[in-house]
Amino acid sequence: MNPQKIEISAEARAEIDKMMSGDLYDATRNQALLDILNAVHDRCYDYNHLRPTQVAERTALMRSLLGATGEHFKIISPFLCDYGFNIEIGENFFANAGMVILDEAKVTFGDNVFIGPNCSFYTAGHPLDVEQRNAGLEYSLPIKVGNNVWLGGGVTVVPGVTIGDDCTIAAGSVVTRDIPAGTLAAGNPARIIRKIK
Repeated sequence: MNPQKIEISAEARAEIDKMMSGDLYDATRNQALLDILNAVHDRCYDYNHLRPTQVAERTALMRSLLGATGEHFKIISPFLCDYGFNIEIGENFFANAGMVILDEAKVTFGDNVFIGPNCSFYTAGHPLDVEQRNAGLEYSLPIKVGNNVWLGGGVTVVPGVTIGDDCTIAAGSVVTRDIPAGTLAAGNPARIIRKIK
């Protein structure tokens, strides 16, 4: 099993350029984007139905889906993402069951990142203007997670957030703003509890 990367048409590329720049883009009616979403969701379905012991097949499928990976990583099923090519994971990445990444913008994880179960990373946002929202328009902002970061179970990270190196985010936290390096953060919204010595 050696799946190929999902192809991106010129029509999709024009909308993806808007999506990646933070501008409003057509998230629900652009057929070229919907075709990519369907292809990616099919791959996620395939990944989630492989046996845990099918390590080579699981690794190959994930490498075909994500933009970049380290040499060693493990992502426990189930897993869901929207585009895949916007996700980059570093060396020694581990994600427990139930990770969801809405990667309309870039989502970057450093080395030695450990993700607890049922964590979510949302780069997509919707306009407050009702007419724009009902027209299917969205915007997206990138998420960056540094090296040596541990996120406890059930953490949610919203668009535009950067989590610095050597951080721990307590279980159940909702991260709505940047977290500086070397800190413990907790709560909804997450706030700095203390520096980690």
